[in-house]
Amino acid sequence: MRPLPVLAALALTAGCAAAPPAPSADRAGTPAAGYDAAAVRALAVTDADLAAGWHVTVMQPGQSDISSPPETADVPACQPVLDALTPSKGAAGPLAEADLDIAREGDSPASVYTAILAFRPGRAAAVHAGLDQVLDRCRAFGSAAGRHLLTRLDTPTPGGADAATAFTLTNETGGATFAQRALVTRTGDVLTVFTTLDAEGRPAPEPDREVVRAQLEKLGGSRPGPAH
Repeated sequence: MRPLPVLAALALTAGCAAAPPAPSADRAGTPAAGYDAAAVRALAVTDADLAAGWHVTVMQPGQSDISSPPETADVPACQPVLDALTPSKGAAGPLAEADLDIAREGDSPASVYTAILAFRPGRAAAVHAGLDQVLDRCRAFGSAAGRHLLTRLDTPTPGGADAATAFTLTNETGGATFAQRALVTRTGDVLTVFTTLDAEGRPAPEPDREVVRAQLEKLGGSRPGPAH
């Protein structure tokens, strides 16, 4: 199972409880209302934006979604985490998205699954705030699939982003343990979810900082310049 749809959808689901605030004033956001799938794909990094050895594969959004019904969390407040296993992108979801598999040749653990999600003005900030709420109240919970541990990680806001949140999600099921690590950033009306995975019982690695930098730099370059 690829981790990207799970964690991208977690960000979407977590935001449903938050009331949309006014559009962010910290930076002049790009006109998200005009985004379509092609416009969001144009914001994604390519091989040319990265160091030698890295390769970007554009994935069809939702191609790895799990179709079975979601499990029920034994802690109701944590249900959005499990609901994320069956993403639903209705009115509360993004206007458009691009999903990437960014891999380094010969170094599978370094792979960074990346989702770029463009929202209507103000919505990205509400989704990010909702995610923070889920992380604050869901430390450990269970379901028929096993035990789940959710841990917030301290993280600085990287250059090119207005806000950032990081966390790990560890799943213990059937005697196996796998861990996912995510860095969720907001740049204007765009959320970007950088995710890594470890299925060998070790902590998932931090998303490669140069990959994160290159993607946020590309998003920052899409912002309109000051009016003259």
